Order: sequence, then structure tokens, then C-alpha cells
Amino acid sequence: MRRPFIAGNWKMNTTRAEGVALATELAKAAESITKCDIAVCPPAVYVDAVGAAIRGSKVGLGAQNMYHEPSGAFTGEISAAMLVDLGCRYVILGHSERRHVFHETDADINKKVHAALKAGLTPIVCVGELLAEREAGTTRHVVETQCNGSLAGVTAEQLAGLVIAYEPVWAIGTGKVATPAQAEDVHRDLRAWIASRFDAATAEKVRIQYGGSVKASNAPELLSQPNIDGALVGGASLKAADFLGIVAGV
Repeated sequence: MRRPFIAGNWKMNTTRAEGVALATELAKAAESITKCDIAVCPPAVYVDAVGAAIRGSKVGLGAQNMYHEPSGAFTGEISAAMLVDLGCRYVILGHSERRHVFHETDADINKKVHAALKAGLTPIVCVGELLAEREAGTTRHVVETQCNGSLAGVTAEQLAGLVIAYEPVWAIGTGKVATPAQAEDVHRDLRAWIASRFDAATAEKVRIQYGGSVKASNAPELLSQPNIDGALVGGASLKAADFLGIVAGV
């Protein structure tokens, strides 16, 4: 049985004080959470402070990105080892904003996935289609191509321990959301891809989150789908009540 996983992607939001206050509130509330795993992914400059605020709690710490090299002359970048040093367990890789705003390729993301795994981090690997691709009926082809490239060389054992997040690009920050049926269709296709690429046992172990304008009001129906194992939450993760409302939908 896959344990649901709700992660908050704070993106480029909060001040240090706001982030610590939010994390502190979540850590306190998490004491009574038993049905799922939760994590927060603050901006890189606040990872240390937020980590201190949730230390010893049920809230996991994650980062929003990293570079694939272990160290060196890469101005402005952050390595997997640095994230581990700050107490991170998770790292979001291949988010649509990284793909489409910063033009990261599947090959770029694949290097990061391997570096994260080597360092002991759990990658949250994001895939998803543009609106034009959804309308053209190529969603399955797009997400499978992204998986093939981003997860190239990953073993079945490694895959079973990482997280895939399906995020339709047209639903991120737009207020639009895939219907539970639309989301479930893609999640089911992703699990079938894993089974065909690896095996059925591995496919049953991999947690696949949904992301894209998830909020407390739509979370219960989305999270009740058999192949949706949680959510990668953007805007609604910036207020404790909103985020906890989603957690309550598990």
C-alpha cells in the first residue's frame, strides 16, 4: 500500500520570518497527522532556517532544485551535498517552470536525478504537458518522453524510492485543475509505463503525486483516485490552513 505524500512547493515566496512561522505552524499541526507524509520545499536561502523550525517533527524538508555537479566553479548553483548538509530529504527536479522558463532539458534533469540519488536525496521528478499538447491529444506521448529522458539509467530499486509528480502545465497557478478523471488517466498511464519499462511490482511501489491548482476543496476527490498518491502543492502551500486542508483530504 502506497503511503500518500503531500509536499508544498513554496517557489519564490516568503520572507525568512514568514517561512519560519509557516514551518513552525505546520510542524505543530503535523503531530496529529497519521495518514500521509508531508514535506515543505522553501526557497534555497531559507532551507536552513525552515529546517531548524521543523527539526524533530513529522514535516520533511525539501529543496526546489539543485545542480548535478558535486562542487566547483558553478556560480549561483547548489549541490546535492549542500542540501543534505542542511537536512534535506527531498528535491524537486524538472518542475515545469524549470523546463519552460529556464529551458532545462530531460538530459539536464536526468543528470540531477542521478546526482540526487547518489547523495541519498529523494527526487520528486515532475512531468506534464502544455495546453496545446493536451488539446492535440499528445499528453501520454509527452509525459512518457519526459519520463524516458529524465529517468534514463535509473534502476527499478531506485525508481521505487523516488516520487513522480504529474503536473499539467496548463493547470499550474491558473486556477484551472485537471478533473479527477483526467488526472487519474495520466497517473494510470504513468504506472503502466513503469510496469512496461521495469515491472509491475515496481509500478505498484512508486508514489505519483498530482500538482496543478490543488486546494482543500478539490483535494478529496483527486486524492481518492486509485493511482494518485498525493499532491505537489504550489500556492495553497503558503498558508498553513490551506495546506492542512489539503492534507485533511487524504
